[in-house]
Amino acid sequence: MNPQTVDYQTHPSRYQHWSMTFEGEVATLQLNINEDGGIRPGYKLKLNSYDLGVDIELYDALQRIRFEHPEVKSVVVTSLRDRIFCSGANIFMLGLSTHAWKVNFCKFTNETRNGIEDSSRHDGLKFLAAVNGACAGGGYELALACDQILLVDDRSSAVSLPEVPLLGVLPGTGGLTRVTDKRHVRHDHADLFCTSVEGVRGQRAVDWRLVDAIAKPAQFAEQTRQRSTQIDADLGEVQALLDDVTQRKAAAEASFESLDMQLADAQERHAQLDEQVLDAQRRWDDGREQLRVIEREAQEAEFNRRTQVARASELRRTLETASQQLLGLDEEEQRLREELERLSDAAAKAGLQAALELKSEREQALAHRRNEYEDLTAKLRASDERRLGLERELDPMRQRITDLQLKEQAARIGLEQYDRFLQDAGADLAEVERSIVEHSVKLSGLQSEIDRIQREITSLGAVNLAALDELSSARERKTFLDAQLADLTEAMTTLEDAIRKIDGETRELLGNTFNTVNEHFGRMFPELFGGGNAKLVMTGEEILDSGVQVMAQPPGKKNQTIHLLSGGEKALTAIALVFAIFQLNPAPFCLLDEVDAPLDDANTERYSKLVTQMSQGTQFLFISHNKIAMEMAEQLIGVTMQEQGVSRVVAVDMEAAMGMVEAA
Repeated sequence: MNPQTVDYQTHPSRYQHWSMTFEGEVATLQLNINEDGGIRPGYKLKLNSYDLGVDIELYDALQRIRFEHPEVKSVVVTSLRDRIFCSGANIFMLGLSTHAWKVNFCKFTNETRNGIEDSSRHDGLKFLAAVNGACAGGGYELALACDQILLVDDRSSAVSLPEVPLLGVLPGTGGLTRVTDKRHVRHDHADLFCTSVEGVRGQRAVDWRLVDAIAKPAQFAEQTRQRSTQIDADLGEVQALLDDVTQRKAAAEASFESLDMQLADAQERHAQLDEQVLDAQRRWDDGREQLRVIEREAQEAEFNRRTQVARASELRRTLETASQQLLGLDEEEQRLREELERLSDAAAKAGLQAALELKSEREQALAHRRNEYEDLTAKLRASDERRLGLERELDPMRQRITDLQLKEQAARIGLEQYDRFLQDAGADLAEVERSIVEHSVKLSGLQSEIDRIQREITSLGAVNLAALDELSSARERKTFLDAQLADLTEAMTTLEDAIRKIDGETRELLGNTFNTVNEHFGRMFPELFGGGNAKLVMTGEEILDSGVQVMAQPPGKKNQTIHLLSGGEKALTAIALVFAIFQLNPAPFCLLDEVDAPLDDANTERYSKLVTQMSQGTQFLFISHNKIAMEMAEQLIGVTMQEQGVSRVVAVDMEAAMGMVEAA
């Protein structure tokens, strides 16, 4: 919809959708929405559905009743359409609207409903919703804003709030809140009510508290008049009670003034006592502060003593450990010297040759056993496959045998049953057999015909004298539902087109992102491994539903998934993948926490080179215990614990440190 300025100023002479009538203290607002009177072009307001223009007129009418007709005590809200009260917000209008328009529309609609409730709460203006037809979605929200709801009981009119399946309730309009909090509908009934497309009608709507009362079509107008009059009478009683409360309030205020003077005197005396208490409290606080200082000094002295004792104990343990290690090293050195004296070079060479021959023989035997194991495994796998194939071939046969047994049992039972029927009827079996043979009668066909006729007789049931009236009502209901179905179908088509467009754009964006990350991953993997290749593979045909599998081939190894790699290979592969994703949208800062922990020296050097290359455009902050990784840092910050429980941060400028080394 094209953004245009909306004029909220209107007058009853320019109303297209509402009409007002006044009869004493009762005002009547009648809804008859002009299908071609939408506030924007491109849609029709069918089935008494509303847009922003309808709510603008409703808001203007409410304000005129409040300020131009102070004599009005009750307002009746009804419809001039036959069997249709209001079907809620127009779906086609919402489909053509921008998000901002929808938000403002919802806000204005809700404020209009809140204005009705505010007038009832503070101005004494009571509202009666005379629902004389189908009432759905926002139409029922308008009725919920009124103080009472009267529903016509014509077997077709119903109230509904199809929030979940049809998205008939807009966000922020408070429909479900008013159902549970204002009308006190049970939560289980509210859940069923909001998921029902048909809605709730008749006495069930009264029992569920969805409406206050129902009336037959012939009595609906009289019931509406009586309820509006009763509202005026209730207002009179409320006004009398309010006057009585006002008088009591005046008397209470006079008594309050006397008590207030007494309270002032008591407060003055209490203030004097408070000053005395505060002075004593200050002296008490000074004494407690001095006591705290003394206790703190004592605690610090005790803590220092315990710290010195702990350091001495730790030094003793360290000294004992070092002494034990020294003794062990001396014993090991003595044993090695004795072993060295005992062995000669010739004996060592002979023993080594024998060990190598024994190793070669055992490796050959192991290879032979491994081949035998693989052959047996292949034979076992083939036998299992043949067994499974035979079992699959036997399953249909077992099922057929079971079916034949069931058919045989059913035939036996049928034979016994028909034999009893013939005996009870006193039939001549020989004559029946001769008739069947002469006329070539098929028993299965006769039984099917008998069963069909019996089903038709049963389905007819008893004669319903009210069937014609029910048929007429059902036809009218069908016409109304067909119109709703057409509107909803068109709305669903619009939503499906939007979903297909979003899916197409998502596929294109995800495909481009996947290809870019895969390209970066295939480039970074050889840099980290010193060769090899890697790629990302989609696990399904549909990109929106498929997963991603990482295929990695380090140098000298076959293609395998990342799950079959070693710990260091997994770490390097993960680093390559993370950096590939990082290249898609580089950030100014990158934090690495012990990424190089499982890497050896060679892999750590390649990792350091890659980080150094990427540091041209991104500042890297990394945590490491590896000396090789530390060497690539421009600024080194160390954390040491010189004392137990006390950490210290030490910073080192690597360029300055290297300069000092070169100068030395």
